[in-house]
Amino acid sequence: MQPLSIAIAGCGPAGLAAALALSRQGHAIRLFDQFDIPRPLGSGLILQPPGMEVLDWLGPGPLLRRLGQPLDRLYGRAIGSGRVVLDVKYKALGEGLCGLGVHRAALFNVLHDAVLGANLPIASSRRIAGLTRANDGRPLVLAHDGSQHGPFDLVVDALGSRSPLIEHAAAPAQRHKLDYGAIWASLPWCGGFDPNALEQRYCEASVMIGVLPIGRLKDGEGKQAAFFWSLKTSDHPAWLREGLGTWKTRVRGLWPETGVLLDHIGDPAQLTLASYGHHTLPLPFGERIVFIGDSAHSTSPQLGQGANMALLDVAALAQALEDSDDLAAALADYARLRRLHVRLYQALSVVFTPFYQSDSLILPLIRDQLVSPVSRMPGATRLLASIVAGLMVNPLSRLRSFRTAFRA
Repeated sequence: MQPLSIAIAGCGPAGLAAALALSRQGHAIRLFDQFDIPRPLGSGLILQPPGMEVLDWLGPGPLLRRLGQPLDRLYGRAIGSGRVVLDVKYKALGEGLCGLGVHRAALFNVLHDAVLGANLPIASSRRIAGLTRANDGRPLVLAHDGSQHGPFDLVVDALGSRSPLIEHAAAPAQRHKLDYGAIWASLPWCGGFDPNALEQRYCEASVMIGVLPIGRLKDGEGKQAAFFWSLKTSDHPAWLREGLGTWKTRVRGLWPETGVLLDHIGDPAQLTLASYGHHTLPLPFGERIVFIGDSAHSTSPQLGQGANMALLDVAALAQALEDSDDLAAALADYARLRRLHVRLYQALSVVFTPFYQSDSLILPLIRDQLVSPVSRMPGATRLLASIVAGLMVNPLSRLRSFRTAFRA
C-alpha cells in the first residue's frame, strides 16, 4: 500500500503501539490525546506471550521484561473452605513461557518513549468528539474544543470502549455495562505473597481480592504490587461513605495476610474505581476508520487479555495494510485476521465472568466444587493454561508476514 496519512485517536498502549507499527511501514502518523501531557490510567496488568511477541517486534519487549515481574502461576482460594478454585500454571505449555506482571505506567512509558524517539507528533489537549468528512470523503477529526484536523486517509480509533467514534463502524455494537468493577491501587511489594503468581481470594462471587506482582515502574525503583477488590460500581458511593477503616477491617478479616499492603493505604483516593463493560464490533472498521483494542472489543478483565488483544490487533492491522494495495480490502482483511480469536475470548469472558463477579449463589458453588477437580483431569491443565496465555486458536499463526517484515 502507498503511504497513508493516519490519525490515531488515543495515546494508550494500543494507540502508541499502532503508531510505532504503522510509522515503520512508511505511513505519516499523527496521534491525538485528551491530556495536556499524555499519561497512563490504571494500576497493573498481565502481558501474555503473544502480546510480548508483538512488543518484541516493536522494540520495547526487552525493557519491559527488565521492569516487569515474570509470572508462572495464577492461583486462587475460596474464603472459608480454603478450597483451591484456580490453579493455572504456564509450565503446562512448555518451558520458557510465562506471563509478565507490569505496571500500566511502565508499559505506557516505554511505548511513549519509543514514539517520542521516532519523532511521531502527538497533539495533546485534543479530546476527540467525532468525525466529519472533507469533500473527497476523507475523514476530518473533530476535537472537543471545536477544532478540525485533517483530512486523513485513515483514522485508527484507540479511544476505548466509550469512544464517540464507534458509531462510524460498519456494524456498531451497544456497550453492555457490567454490574461489577473493582477498585485498584499500586502499592509497595510486601512479603507473604508469591512473587511469581497472581493470587486471589473469593467469597462467593460477590467478593474477589487479588494481589498481582507488577515489578518496577522505572529502573532503580522498588517493586510494586497491584491490589484489587471487586466492587459493584453502583456501590462505590456507599463504599466511600462507609469509610476506609471499616473496609480495611473487612478485608483483613477475609484475607489477613493483606494487612501489610493495606497499611500503605491511607486515603480512599489511592484506590481507583474501574468499571467494565462488554461489546464486540461485528465489523471493526468503517469508511476509512478502523477500531483496535477496547474500541473494537471490551470485556471483563477476568481472563487478563485486554492489552494482549490490543497488541494483536495492532499486528493484524499492520499486516493487512502491508498485504494489500486497497484500503477497504485491507480493513476487511484486518477484521478477518482477528475475528476467530476475538470472538472466542469474548465468549469465554461472557461464560466465566459470572462465576467470579456476580450476585449468583449457585455459580460460585459450582465453581468451588468442580473447577479444582476438573482442572486436574488429563489435558485440562494445558487447556486452562492455553486460555489464560491467550494462545487459543494460535493467534500469531495468521501473522507470519508481519513477523517476517519486522524481523527484516
